[in-house]
Amino acid sequence: MANRLAGERSPYLLQHAGNPVDWYPWGPEALARARAEQKPIFLSVGYSTCHWCHVMEHESFEHAGIAAALNAHFVSIKVDREERPDIDRVYMLFVQATTGQGGWPMSVFLTPDLEPFYGGTYFPPTSRHGRPGFLDVLEEIGRAWRDERARVTASAATLAARLREATRPEAPPDGGVHVAPRQALDEGLAEYVKAYDARLGGFGPAPKFPRPSEFLFLLRHHALSGNPEGLEMTLETLRAMSTGGLRDHVAGGFHRYSVDAEWRVPHFEKMLYDQAQMVLALLEAAQASGDPFYVSVAEDTLGYVARELTGVDGGVLSAEDADSVPADEADRPHARRLEGAYYLWSLEEVIDAVGEALAPLVAARFGVRPEGNAADPLGEFRGRNVLYVARDIEDLAQAFGHSVDDIIRDLRTARLRLHEARRQRPRPSLDDKVLTAWNGLAIAAFARAARQLRGRSAQAPTWLRAAERAAQFVRAALWDANRGVLLRRWRDGEAAIDGYAEDYAYLAWGLLELFEATGDAAWLEWARDLQAQLDERFWDDVGGGWFSTTGDDPTVLLRMKEDYDGAEPAASAVAAMNLLRLVHLAPDPEALARVERTLARGGPAIGRAARAVPFLLADLATYHAGLRQIVIVGAPDDPATLALHDVVAQTYLPFSVVVPVAPGHAQAHLAHLLPFLETLTLRDGRPTAYVCEGFTCQAPTTDPDTLARHLGGAV
Repeated sequence: MANRLAGERSPYLLQHAGNPVDWYPWGPEALARARAEQKPIFLSVGYSTCHWCHVMEHESFEHAGIAAALNAHFVSIKVDREERPDIDRVYMLFVQATTGQGGWPMSVFLTPDLEPFYGGTYFPPTSRHGRPGFLDVLEEIGRAWRDERARVTASAATLAARLREATRPEAPPDGGVHVAPRQALDEGLAEYVKAYDARLGGFGPAPKFPRPSEFLFLLRHHALSGNPEGLEMTLETLRAMSTGGLRDHVAGGFHRYSVDAEWRVPHFEKMLYDQAQMVLALLEAAQASGDPFYVSVAEDTLGYVARELTGVDGGVLSAEDADSVPADEADRPHARRLEGAYYLWSLEEVIDAVGEALAPLVAARFGVRPEGNAADPLGEFRGRNVLYVARDIEDLAQAFGHSVDDIIRDLRTARLRLHEARRQRPRPSLDDKVLTAWNGLAIAAFARAARQLRGRSAQAPTWLRAAERAAQFVRAALWDANRGVLLRRWRDGEAAIDGYAEDYAYLAWGLLELFEATGDAAWLEWARDLQAQLDERFWDDVGGGWFSTTGDDPTVLLRMKEDYDGAEPAASAVAAMNLLRLVHLAPDPEALARVERTLARGGPAIGRAARAVPFLLADLATYHAGLRQIVIVGAPDDPATLALHDVVAQTYLPFSVVVPVAPGHAQAHLAHLLPFLETLTLRDGRPTAYVCEGFTCQAPTTDPDTLARHLGGAV
């Protein structure tokens, strides 16, 4: 019999709708019951593609005895962290502060006043591997609540007070605004040099996570200083990620993280935010290096997103699961879902898929072994292979006695066959909700690719259309123009949950990229509107930066501000970069002051915290470099206009903002927003480029070679 979660839209909550646990969604009904009955709350937070969430559900939440204990003594609440990051952050702060670690599923016990008093992550049903059993935990907490409630509630109140104090906004001690000097960027680079794995790429030991914000800082440091270290670390790490098992070599896209130091064996879930950010980093790496390898991986990733993660109306979906039913158990009722089952191969399966003739080449290319190549501590991957690039094309050509072109052709054929064979397997579940923030990142990635690859890739128009469709979907489905409010989530026809700071910041980022790709004033107008709403609803006028929430929901214990760049960049850092771009399109002293106050929060020694705040250091590099304006006036489809754009697209210019201007009505509309454009016109009737700094322009040019010289020393 279904529980209350059956009426929810979240795929994660719906996964638990058949549990015997008497689950509630977070909301007035659950909280009122806890207060009325004076029962502690068991809060379980996760997301639909979380492997260990599935494990704990199977072991504990489907267990009749555990469900009975929860139902008798607790009010049990399920939260999808992707829908409610505000709740997740509050209680994750508590778990990390009290246990020294965090992760999902997150399991926290609260008083009826929502103050936490005990928490952790995954609990096995019975004690093992040094972890207490969940049933034992429930029994002990039930006893403590019954026999020592006053002590428990007093302890919870003390802990909550400490958390409030730790997150309370503070003004600078001297009341000043002190932005760190350029030297801090060198100190930040030094932190990455110390952590760099020079043999395998990446930073620090296993497990290794892709954090594209790191590459955005390292590439900007290189562009500003000329020091090649940041560029080299970025290129080597992106190549290691792209050739390792972290990448899906059959259908494209990147898995969540690598469990080993070699980027060989991944945790197999595929998240939209990873795909979008990796594309942006790859495209910048391609510009900075001139190496087309990074473009090819970026486009392959976008192809995956367009094909597998895009809804019929253009909204981009959230994720694919790590777990699925193995093909040989597809017909068994209640077959157990296993991590990586969809992605792993035996040698026999490879032979069946590609044929006897191509199998040796595929096995050599992707490291396929008869005994398997995928080590894992639980032994679930025994005899299975993760595909990774084990040998390069030239080596294979020599070994097999074929030309490089023949090897490339045969591998393309094999890839298509592998893809078709894999499609016959039971697929991992798709989290088909549309999140505004993640769509903002996807729009940014598609739009950047469209602009950078215009005229060089046949897919560039496809990428532009994908960006426009996603933006149109968000505007139609998730933007409440009457209130000036973004909504967080759309699924199955319903938009809900007022947005958070990252929804505004990431979407504005995407719209600014879309404006630079198209010159359409509507995208710039909306980006400015979103920034204005972000400032009004989330800005911290005491300490600087932007809060994650508006503070309007009394059930959210703390009003927090995210500084750390994890799998997703901090909203404040993204907002500061957006403002830097906006103030270099139209001067705005108040906006620049917000940027400076946000940068100053890191203090003069911010470089020493580089591993935690790389996006903010990318902001700092941009602040010190200053942004120039590159204006190209010309009909969008004129070959002469495209030739000027091509010069810009092939030059790494992280400290420039590009403004495409179509003469006529479009320019007049745009000039209302950006008055400096009014006098920038065609020269001799030909498409013309202007390179400006501080809204003062160099001599205009209609010649691509002259433009390239103007940009030659530019960053």
